[in-house]
Amino acid sequence: MNIIMGGFLLGTIVFMFFYVASKKSGQYFLAPIITFLFSLAITAYGLFAVGGFEGMGYGLVGVGFIAVSIIGTLLLPIFTRRGSAQQFTKRDKASLILLPLLFFSIIGLSIYLDDGYWIIEQGGVTYVEDRSRAGLENYYKVSTILEGKKKIDLMLGKDFLGKEIEVENVSKWGSTEITLNIVDGEAEDKAPYISIGIDEIREPLTIQTTDGMVFESVVD
Repeated sequence: MNIIMGGFLLGTIVFMFFYVASKKSGQYFLAPIITFLFSLAITAYGLFAVGGFEGMGYGLVGVGFIAVSIIGTLLLPIFTRRGSAQQFTKRDKASLILLPLLFFSIIGLSIYLDDGYWIIEQGGVTYVEDRSRAGLENYYKVSTILEGKKKIDLMLGKDFLGKEIEVENVSKWGSTEITLNIVDGEAEDKAPYISIGIDEIREPLTIQTTDGMVFESVVD
């Protein structure tokens, strides 16, 4: 729903820009048409260029644009009662500058605020002696999932029974560093694990706790 609302907001900005830009020609119908074309372009990009689960997100943004196009078409007769060309006012000129700035600022902010990772699964498993791999009680492994994205599976051992794993931070710049916070859990006999999906791993990959403990990798 948040993605659709984001698309609705961006679609509204596009609609308003072309509505104002159409004042001189009086061709106000261009505003909903161009907004609709934006929705088609965004959806097509998501389906054919991006694909997969992430591509569905672009489709939801396109739904927001389509909603604006439909609502704008229904309300256009109310907005354009005069139905004739008009000269730009100072407010119109300011809008033609500020609306594109707002549009690209929202896109830039959404990219900046994107964590670039998500939790696939987390919890605890019953601890079994000698279940270590490559001589490690605490280890992680990396695998490739859909669309070339990566999955990191981290398993902790005996020293962490009854604990839970929380993601504290994932670096966005430079090499990938994942910082984890180990907190008290409810099941004292469970060994914690977590599976993290991540858009991209920039080597060297470092996985560590807030206390500075660094985990090692194993290979299947």
